[in-house]
Amino acid sequence: MGMYHNRPHVQDIRNMKQRGEKISMLYVSTLEEAAAAAAAGIHMLSIEGKYFSPEMREAAGDCFVQVGLPFGGWGRFEGRPLATAEDYLRAAFHFAAIGGDCYYCTASHDIQKVLCDNHVPVVAHVGLIPSYITWTGWRAVGKSAQEAERLWRQVQQLEAIGCFGAELEVVPDRVGEWISKNTAMIMLGMGAGPGADAQYLFAEDVLGYDVNHKPRHGKVYRDFKAEFERLHNERAAAFREFIADVNSGAYPAPEHVVAMADTEFDAFLTAVSGRG
Repeated sequence: MGMYHNRPHVQDIRNMKQRGEKISMLYVSTLEEAAAAAAAGIHMLSIEGKYFSPEMREAAGDCFVQVGLPFGGWGRFEGRPLATAEDYLRAAFHFAAIGGDCYYCTASHDIQKVLCDNHVPVVAHVGLIPSYITWTGWRAVGKSAQEAERLWRQVQQLEAIGCFGAELEVVPDRVGEWISKNTAMIMLGMGAGPGADAQYLFAEDVLGYDVNHKPRHGKVYRDFKAEFERLHNERAAAFREFIADVNSGAYPAPEHVVAMADTEFDAFLTAVSGRG
């Protein structure tokens, strides 16, 4: 993957923030979702490392891609969990070679700093962080003045380290707007109100086939769950019809087989008859 391409660079995303432009972002996990996002003109994609491949990069077209680095026991890279800064750096460089544009990392500040010091664009996470959920529970974070201030201090720390951006998940809209306006980082809002720099949803929520709890900030634009169920039923029905045709002899029909002239077949039988 060369350095020269048509998709945005980090500087382009920063320029969008400075101009106050709206940034759209989707989490995708399939080639079809990535290709559809690219066709629609989505600005940023979030793709977990386990799904990111040269084929996924190609499907993502001109979308700016954030690659999710596995965290601790949550995932594997080269067959083992990431633990040290060197592990994370090796993973980031691996995905950079494929064509990642920035890297989601929820490891400790010292590990994030090593990535930043090596010029890797890092996206951190503040607010509701699923990989640290035991510390907060499933709830909005930052509704009290004290907790909102703690959020802001975390953002300041990440900015000082050199992070490119941070996911800002399930925080009050006024806090999300204030933080976004007061940091140079790109704040990727997921349930953080309209004032965040980007609006970030999961493709499975947008398409209505998420089997998990639908978050407050989720919005369904199409009912793909029903569409997938319909397609599943149609596949099964087609397969049942195939079985019935095989059993009845309706398949294969004459148009499905290779014909042979009678004279040629008779000559074949003559040639092979009597030979043991």
